Amino acid sequence: MARQETVYPVYMIAGFLDSGKTSFINGILSDGFALEDRTLLLCCEEGEVEYDPKALHNVTVVKVEDQETLTPAFLLEQQKKCKATQIIVEYNGMWDIQPFYETGMPKNWVLYQIIFTVEGPTFDLYTRNMGPLMLEKLRNADMILINRCDDDLCTALRRRNLRLINRRADIYLEKEDGTSEDYMDGTVSAFDLSGPELRIADEDYGLWYVEIIDNPAMYAGKTVVFRAMMCKPPKYGDYFTPGRFAMVCCEQDMSFLALACIGWDVSEIPEKTWVEVTARVSLEHWDPYGEEDGPVLHVTNLCPCEKPAEEVVQM
Repeated sequence: MARQETVYPVYMIAGFLDSGKTSFINGILSDGFALEDRTLLLCCEEGEVEYDPKALHNVTVVKVEDQETLTPAFLLEQQKKCKATQIIVEYNGMWDIQPFYETGMPKNWVLYQIIFTVEGPTFDLYTRNMGPLMLEKLRNADMILINRCDDDLCTALRRRNLRLINRRADIYLEKEDGTSEDYMDGTVSAFDLSGPELRIADEDYGLWYVEIIDNPAMYAGKTVVFRAMMCKPPKYGDYFTPGRFAMVCCEQDMSFLALACIGWDVSEIPEKTWVEVTARVSLEHWDPYGEEDGPVLHVTNLCPCEKPAEEVVQM
C-alpha cells in the first residue's frame, strides 16, 4: 500500500501596497493561528507596518523580492529548514496569482484560502489604473476584506455589486472604527436582477436557493428559469416543490433544496422527472414558512428536460 503524502495548507494574503495585509497577518497570529503549528511566512512585499515580534513565536519569516524566486525547489527548501506544517504568503499585489498556484508551489502544498485585502478609499483608483490586476484578485479570492470604509463608501461599494464578479467569496466591509459589516446585507444579489428574466445556471442553483430563501424580497416580481427534479408532496395540495439534492460536506449530509410552486397542472409529470421551470416569484404566505412570508413561484411554463451534468449541488 502506497504511503500517503502529507499535504501542507497554504494561506495567501493578497492585496496592493498599504491595503492592510500585514495588519491582517498580525491579527491572526496574535489570535493563535501559529500557536500549535510551525509556520513559514513568505513576505513578498514590505509596507510601513511590520510584523509584531510577539506574534512570531513558531513562525519563520522569509523575504522574497521577485516573483521568479517562487519555485517549488526554493519553497520546499525553506519549508524543510523550519519544518513548517503550514504556510502563509503575504503576496505582492502587483504579481499575478495564477503562476503561483499553477506552477510555483510544491506538489504537496494546497492553496486553502486566498484573502484579498483592499483599502476602501483607493478602490476606484486601483480599478481605473490596474483593472486587470484588481479583477484577477477579486475573482480568485475566497474572502475579500475592504477596510477603512465610512457609511457612504459602504453604500457605493454595494451599488457596484461585487458579487457579480465573485459569487463564492465572503465579503466584509471594515469600518474606520474597527467594526465590520457583511457585504451581503439583503440589498445585494449575487445575480444580475436588472433583466426581464433570470436564468439560473445549474452550477449556481445552491447559491441562488440560499439567496432567495434568505432574501426573498429581492426576487418579488422577478421571473426565474431553472432546472430541478419534480416533487409532489400530497400534503401540500395544489403546491408542488421541484428542487435538487445538495451535499454540504459528505454523502450522509444530503438535503433537498425545494421551492414552493403553484399554478401549473403537473398531474401527468412523474415524480423525480427533471423539469425546466419558468415562474414569477411572489412573496406570500405558505404554511411551511410559518408566520413569515416567503418565495412562492407562480409557474408560467414547465416542461421535461435533460438532467444536469452534476445532479447533486455542491454547497
